[in-house]
Amino acid sequence: MPEGDTVYRTARSLDQALRGSILTGCDIRVPAFATVDLTGQTVHEVVSRGKHLLHRVGSTSIHSHLKMEGAWHLYRPGTRWQRPAFQARIVLQTAEWVAVGFELGVLELVPTRAEAEVVGYLGPDLLDTDWTAAVSVEAAANLTAGPDQPVILALADQRNLAGLGNVYVNELCFLRGLLPTRPMAEVSDVAGLVALARRLILANRDRDERTTTGNVRRGAQTWVYGRGGQACRRCGARIQRGTLGRSDVEQRNTFWCPSCQI
Repeated sequence: MPEGDTVYRTARSLDQALRGSILTGCDIRVPAFATVDLTGQTVHEVVSRGKHLLHRVGSTSIHSHLKMEGAWHLYRPGTRWQRPAFQARIVLQTAEWVAVGFELGVLELVPTRAEAEVVGYLGPDLLDTDWTAAVSVEAAANLTAGPDQPVILALADQRNLAGLGNVYVNELCFLRGLLPTRPMAEVSDVAGLVALARRLILANRDRDERTTTGNVRRGAQTWVYGRGGQACRRCGARIQRGTLGRSDVEQRNTFWCPSCQI
């Protein structure tokens, strides 16, 4: 599942392959930008911002979001793709690489100077190398700005802090002993919650297999996420599963231990 750590690694791989190269081909397969051709432009860098990707090419930024099904692949020219061509939304080619964005949930082009129009609403990025104590305070203030909001939805709201998806928000609630439905007004140590969120995602930033338990063995990587009906690894109680959110679009799968989380 693409979360901030996955997107960070994707951006790093794309940046290592494309940075400083000139595009020898550009095929954008979404109607709004199908006539745009960036061939001949230089790829300055590829960066992540929370769960968003930005290819900075010439004076244009290619903004993409993986959502649930999306992925960026890198191939050598002439190499067979691992996913069908009809799923490709954009193809960027250099002399040495072909970067293909498959089933991207968001794909749009904006002037680089106007990136704030598409990512400016995001809260502090948990994987930002410039993270400071002041940024931690800002993130905590964002989370507490909605005192009635359930903690799991506050953590998942990218306007509060950027990078957390369903896996992390469920696991954070477990690790802090918080029911997902607990309102933010009743969370006593928001600063500690932010610190743990950053520590957890940083620990997984360079891992191919995400883990919140410290165990990368398949089936042992999470405390509660994806484990509805199974025994809690701490107390043995049966892990509960539900959904939480205001609409079908916003509803999130929630997992919790009825004994360890209150």
